[in-house]
Amino acid sequence: MALDYQLIKNWTFDDVRQTYTDKDSILYALSIGLGQDPLDPLQLPFVYEAGLKVFPSMAAVLGYPGFWMQNPKAGITWVKLVHGEQRMRFHQALPPAGEIIGRTRVSHVIDKGADKGALVIVERKIYNAANNALLATVEQTTFCRADGGFGQGDVPPEALPKVPTTAPNYVCELPTLPQAALLYRLNADPNPLHADPVIAQQAGYPQPILHGLCTYGVAAHAIVKTLCGYDPDRLLFLNTRFSAPFYPGETLAVEMWTGADSTVQFQARAVERGIVVLGNGIAGIKQ
Repeated sequence: MALDYQLIKNWTFDDVRQTYTDKDSILYALSIGLGQDPLDPLQLPFVYEAGLKVFPSMAAVLGYPGFWMQNPKAGITWVKLVHGEQRMRFHQALPPAGEIIGRTRVSHVIDKGADKGALVIVERKIYNAANNALLATVEQTTFCRADGGFGQGDVPPEALPKVPTTAPNYVCELPTLPQAALLYRLNADPNPLHADPVIAQQAGYPQPILHGLCTYGVAAHAIVKTLCGYDPDRLLFLNTRFSAPFYPGETLAVEMWTGADSTVQFQARAVERGIVVLGNGIAGIKQ
């Protein structure tokens, strides 16, 4: 049924205070594949507490307000939701450990029509609780497939660009562990779809799928490795669209197109199946 625009647009979120430790930062890095070569001196700082660095996309698992769309008061058909896009901007480096505050709001509610559903974009700003410095801005677009047709809505943000038709300038292939989803779910998302083979099959998948945000993190890893020399402070923003599920144990091939400015366009393929799982990607790189 059509969602209530005013209700969703004005949904109230409590601030989320979260304390994390160096072990949490290391777990996140391990879960997106850093440390696969434990002798690599460029990867080691993300997975070893001596001189620990935090991988920037860890902001995805900080200050999360929970699965609020499952609340019956929202009136959203949550069983038909699809994570459509993820956009993140990194303002300052995340401390290796500390306390953050996540402040969340619904920024856009977009009607695609009764037969096409609706888009709900949720913005979360993550602040350092010690000094209130803005660390990251996280935007998640959810496709509510069964909730369009409410007849009003916001103007959508600028669409993510399609990647060029020319050959990419760089391709980085990163293998993922068969147990990658079991590791990643310890960060924030315990959805059994990513762990229980029975539930995955009931949802129409042959096996548990990898979290979309884990695939996103692996793509970020490929870009930081290839274009930033493993300097996490050089990644300014990372936006992409989720195109297809990715399975733990597959290899992610991230194809990158560099331009004259500081942006890079990218998409990512599941090598074993040859399909695009992340599309319309664009990232900002500090020169």
